[in-house]
Amino acid sequence: MNKTPYEKIDVGSLELKDQVVSINRVTKVVKGGKNLSFSALVVVGDSAGHVGYGMGKAREVSSAIKKGVEAAKKNIVRVPITDKGSTIPHTVTGRYGSGAVLLKPASEGTGVIAGGAVRAVITAAGIQNILTKSLGSTTAHNVVKATVDALLRLKRPERVARLRGKDVADIIPLDEKRKKAEAVVPTAASEAAPAESPAPESTPAEAPAAAPEG
Repeated sequence: MNKTPYEKIDVGSLELKDQVVSINRVTKVVKGGKNLSFSALVVVGDSAGHVGYGMGKAREVSSAIKKGVEAAKKNIVRVPITDKGSTIPHTVTGRYGSGAVLLKPASEGTGVIAGGAVRAVITAAGIQNILTKSLGSTTAHNVVKATVDALLRLKRPERVARLRGKDVADIIPLDEKRKKAEAVVPTAASEAAPAESPAPESTPAEAPAAAPEG
């Protein structure tokens, strides 16, 4: 199984904000009784294209969150975000275990259509317009990891064009090509309209019918 390599990112230069996704209470039965502890799943990001997740375990909630933040800072990844619309470049599906998350780019003004763990990752990354759908497990851990896997699969149009040896214009989404095609059709129709306009000028043939009135 090929794993996506992580890019080395200087965490110290980023203004990271943490967000707790879920906190679970864990009970371990031992010979002397039961030991209570907490596990926290935390997502960190700078809302500018960097996001990471981590999990921490401790006897207290605050300690578990602190450990989760430290673990998340070690897993920071870079997310490609378009300059126009603040969305993702293309549709992508991420998977982890039984969890699967579908991410689709959205037009400006759509907002973040997501909930739960997916929304935490998307907002931490700084994506402002996106459509999402959770297709598999609803467990927070699987959903977060599947969302990050989807973000890692994203590729910028410039990189795809360079790898394929094509221009960026050939890599644009189909909906943009369709909009451009629809914009060309009205102009072509307007140019053809003047050629048909001389037809109504043939009406003088009706003049002899009005002659008997004289």
